[in-house]
Amino acid sequence: MEINYSELVSIKHVNVEKIDGTKISSFLDTLSIEEPLEIRISYGSETEKIQKNISVTMRTPGNDTDLAIGFLFTEGIITSFEDIKNAYPLKMNCLSQKQNIIQVDLKDNFSPNLMQTDRNFYTTSSCGVCGKSSIQSIKTVSPFRNSLRLSNTIDASVFYQLSEKLRTAQSDFASTGGLHASGLFNTKGDLILLTEDVGRHNALDKLIGKSLANKSLPLNEHILLLSGRASFELIQKAAMAGISIIASIGAPSSLAVELAVEFNITLLGFLKESRFNIYNASDQTVILTASK
Repeated sequence: MEINYSELVSIKHVNVEKIDGTKISSFLDTLSIEEPLEIRISYGSETEKIQKNISVTMRTPGNDTDLAIGFLFTEGIITSFEDIKNAYPLKMNCLSQKQNIIQVDLKDNFSPNLMQTDRNFYTTSSCGVCGKSSIQSIKTVSPFRNSLRLSNTIDASVFYQLSEKLRTAQSDFASTGGLHASGLFNTKGDLILLTEDVGRHNALDKLIGKSLANKSLPLNEHILLLSGRASFELIQKAAMAGISIIASIGAPSSLAVELAVEFNITLLGFLKESRFNIYNASDQTVILTASK
């Protein structure tokens, strides 16, 4: 299922006019591309397949197969990479817009859990939760919730380095200023994996999808860094992947904190070069500071 993404472009250049006081100048600006991605699944017996459109999300092109796989997993539709027979892109060029489709064929006789997918058909890049009928329908139970949780002792200085490492690695963001990122670090602060997208939830689905395909789950020996704020859905997706330490450069929401408490996840917010807030500390993680 190796996909060639060489023809997928995540940025574009446009001519703009810049107003600065009474001066007008023209220059070439760089923008993040936003296009729709439709996720379809095929399931059933070998002789009788059911096709279902699962979602349309606005995303930045690239790593689309990872995004689709991660989405299916974090929504609880599949429980492991072994549930997938094949995943591949279908592309159609419409007159009015580009439309990209990822088809995911599930293994024969596997029954996907579609009870959790009470969504509107379209979701925006900024809100993967939009269209859910109730908060209970997105409280997906992680297959790793009851797995062994490892104890971690981490010096606060490790966290101080993360945001700069993420910014340095975000080449597309440096060009556009318009992409969110999810960064996976080990507990020593080394960057393991970085994914970007115009949508926060898409970036995380790409990261989890790639980790699922690499059979790296659960990610209970890692730190997840979010480039923006920590929303409920991002914590839910991280919990599905067994992540127990989450740091965000922005603020968490109240529901994000409540879910972190429920799943025993260490949640940090407002991460800067020399400070952060601890909104929840799990009983498996100890953060050392000079004062301690």
